[in-house]
Amino acid sequence: MAALACAFAGVAGACLAQEAQRRRQAAGRRRAALGRAGADEARGVTAGGCAGAVVRYAAGLSRRLAFGAARPIALPGLPGGGGRRAAAPAMPTAGGAEASTAASRAGWFAAHARKAGLADEVSPEGFRECRVRLALGSAVVGGLVGAVLSNELMVLLGGVGLAAGALAPRWAVSDAERRRAREVERHLSEMLEVTALGLRSGLSFDRSFELYGTHFETPFAEACASARRRWSLGLTTRDEALRDLAATYDSEQLARVVENMVRSLRFGSSLAESLESAAAEARAEHRARLEERVAKAPVKMMMPTGALILPAMLLLVLGPVLLELANGF
Repeated sequence: MAALACAFAGVAGACLAQEAQRRRQAAGRRRAALGRAGADEARGVTAGGCAGAVVRYAAGLSRRLAFGAARPIALPGLPGGGGRRAAAPAMPTAGGAEASTAASRAGWFAAHARKAGLADEVSPEGFRECRVRLALGSAVVGGLVGAVLSNELMVLLGGVGLAAGALAPRWAVSDAERRRAREVERHLSEMLEVTALGLRSGLSFDRSFELYGTHFETPFAEACASARRRWSLGLTTRDEALRDLAATYDSEQLARVVENMVRSLRFGSSLAESLESAAAEARAEHRARLEERVAKAPVKMMMPTGALILPAMLLLVLGPVLLELANGF
């Protein structure tokens, strides 16, 4: 009987272990699929580098949290992107002050994520979870590196890593927002010229605006095509779709152009001439910004030049003199 019981227990344990392994493999495949999908979506709104890696990680983490493929570490009340508790009304207490601070952070993420093109990829919960995980991971790495040298350096590098990890997602969102603003500055003039060319050819505004999204393969062209599909399918009005398009970019020039389009279409004024003048203005402004960026490059190079080259030059020039003085004493 004892041998039979042991055999039964062994078979049951093997079956349970196999089932647990199968579930782990399925969960791993699901996490990998969600991570690849999130990375593909985030790749369209940000470039490579550290900021792009952080954005892709936050996008994949948001999808995994939404589908239950990952367990959250951050509590809903922790700062970093808002949540259900962040939307609670502020009370005149310490808890109310914390809720108000969390709500302001949630408002920051909502505003900047939309202008960065991440509102559909990165959720507030994923953004908060990304901040917490990066902060903890950076603190652990910094503490381990500092522990090799001294306890004081371990605490210092751990604190620096904690702050850097917590601020990295905000920096990545701001970087994506700046990239999109530069992108619309670069492609706005061609969109206006294509639309004006269609209007000069006798096409309607809807068909002329559709030409740019159909024949160009830039992220801004995709955004214009998406706005065109929204009002063509009746999901929203044309004015609201154009204003929503302008609201997703941190560009005052695009906002002015959209408002001019809306007014011209509403009152029936000539739109082709205004678009051509706006295109010329957009090219001139883009050229001026490029010239300003090029002019700032030598000034920005002074800091790394002084920090890296100047100490070596001083050591090369003053090194022999210091050695002679040391030998003299």
